[in-house]
Amino acid sequence: MPISPALEALDQRRSVPSMQLGEPGPDEATLLRMLQSAVRVPDHGKLVPFRFLRIAGDARHALGEFLAARTLQRDPDAPAAAVEKDRLRFSRAPLVVAVIARLQSGHKVPEQEQLLTAGCACFALLQAAQALGFGAQWLTAWMAYDPEVTRLLGLGEGERIAGFIHIGTPRMEAPERERPDPRVLLSDWNP
Repeated sequence: MPISPALEALDQRRSVPSMQLGEPGPDEATLLRMLQSAVRVPDHGKLVPFRFLRIAGDARHALGEFLAARTLQRDPDAPAAAVEKDRLRFSRAPLVVAVIARLQSGHKVPEQEQLLTAGCACFALLQAAQALGFGAQWLTAWMAYDPEVTRLLGLGEGERIAGFIHIGTPRMEAPERERPDPRVLLSDWNP
């Protein structure tokens, strides 16, 4: 059976480690084109339970300085290597897009479904970046859940970080990893 280009693109998706993403990053028009694809996700209730926050240029370094200080606040005995790792987390890829989940509690659409929609936007953005020749990696780590980081980034009530999508030009071929066998994951339900 012939494989369509769309399936081929899904089959070729790989994360490029953020440490291997360099300049150039997408320009404004290219980023908007990526986001145009990223918003085409399943969205029960048409709530658009996500938004995008661009972190680029000097803002990446400022965030890194904040993270280094926050690492020491959280653990005054943190090793110097851990502090430096956090300082540089957002400095390598030329662009980081934080996908912010905007959850409406008490809505007929459960918060879990809203969060899944935001996660789909993360994945669609990864696909769009790769389709346009860029490398990307979806990361979270502790800072995605830290109240001081979310405050600094201006998240409001009901908002949380679904992912930081690091985007840039790959400086290496994206590594492949072993993938699960779907036959092992598939089972049948019978009443």
